[in-house]
Amino acid sequence: MTGMLASVRNMEEADLACRGGADIVDLKEPRHGALGAVPLDTIHRIVDELWEKCLISATIGDMPANPFSIKEQVMKTAEAGVDYVKVGLFSQRHVEDCLPTLASCSRKGIAIIAVLFADTEFDTDYVIRSVRHAGLKGVMLDTAGKGSGSLLQHRNIFQLEYFVNRARKSGLLTGLAGSLTIEHISTLIRVAPNYIGFRTALCSDKERVGCVDREALREVRRAIPVTPELPYRRISSS
Repeated sequence: MTGMLASVRNMEEADLACRGGADIVDLKEPRHGALGAVPLDTIHRIVDELWEKCLISATIGDMPANPFSIKEQVMKTAEAGVDYVKVGLFSQRHVEDCLPTLASCSRKGIAIIAVLFADTEFDTDYVIRSVRHAGLKGVMLDTAGKGSGSLLQHRNIFQLEYFVNRARKSGLLTGLAGSLTIEHISTLIRVAPNYIGFRTALCSDKERVGCVDREALREVRRAIPVTPELPYRRISSS
């Protein structure tokens, strides 16, 4: 039961991704880093237009390990009405200093996805245990340096299986992303995360900062079997 997450930067791309069958429309600005934030007014507009048609997540930006600033951005993003708020745990300080604050956000009913980075060093067991104790909704493994290679250049299949299995046993949603191509899909489906995330593979000329291309989106969607068991909130459209 693996779904497709499509990262988009504006209303036009979000609508294209939703109509193209993305299971989660993920709002982030690729020009501003690994988890660059989309302007809040854009998030509000997309949620207003698409909330009943698809699940929506949004990043809060590549933020330093300042728990107060992170909490402020999490609250603002959640107030826009997204289903999931994605927060990058870029360092050990993020894990130790910010997870207690994120726990307070989770207790308010905010579904937070912690994003970890395969091109950095971290203790998988410790971080997943900490995320679970904080009451977060899930974990995603991505890459921070988009010029440093794909997820599968930083983690082998056994490491990815371990990550996903540990997270699943902890009751967390799981996602894998990081400069993935259509050729990676068959391998990652065997790992069985809840979601596989794409940006570069969806864009014209396979440029991350380019525009989402309808045909590229269609090709990725076709490569991932549709799984009705996923928590869709999509309605039929004419």
